Amino acid sequence: MSAERPSDGGSPEVRSPGWVVVVPLKPAAIGKSRLRDVDEQLVRAIGLDTVAAASAAATVARVIVVTADAATAAAAASMPSVEVVAEPDPSGLNAAIAAGAATAARAPRAALLGDLPALRPGDLDAALAAAASVDHGVVPDAEGTGSTLVTAGAGIAWQSAFGADSLARHTALGFTLLPVPASSTLRRDVDTAEQLADAAALGLGPRSAALLDPH
Repeated sequence: MSAERPSDGGSPEVRSPGWVVVVPLKPAAIGKSRLRDVDEQLVRAIGLDTVAAASAAATVARVIVVTADAATAAAAASMPSVEVVAEPDPSGLNAAIAAGAATAARAPRAALLGDLPALRPGDLDAALAAAASVDHGVVPDAEGTGSTLVTAGAGIAWQSAFGADSLARHTALGFTLLPVPASSTLRRDVDTAEQLADAAALGLGPRSAALLDPH
């Protein structure tokens, strides 16, 4: 089910100043209720592959993972340039993201959803390069109704409106639609088995690929 994922060539060890990317990760036991026959291990792998890709992006200085899942937190904290913030309790998705964004001071910030197992660092870099010239930017999902990434420039107040039909919500708030092509791995989030198959065709990250195609 998985395809071989091309290498992105690595990133320099010192990447500052740069973007701070917040990745909210739900507890793996409840993370993907719409994915049939997906266990907790795969849900966690999808999130960690997303975090690893963000950490490897050349324009990203820090990744802030916001989670209440102890195993996810431990695995994420071992990655380069990744910090973990405990998810506020109780919390919704936008509140969790805001908690992570609050640690970024006046740096340019982005929120990246944690269900992008095929994400390539170069695709994230391209979107962030486009976002550098706008106050708030948004990247739509492959279906064109949701959002996979939102951004705020340095010193710009943080906002996000993830949830049902979030692309319309973000554009109503004045977010600029970033010119990210339909083929970008940044647009292929995963909520259903069909979307997971589409992500696999793009080439999954190593943790997800190992679970879906252990041979």
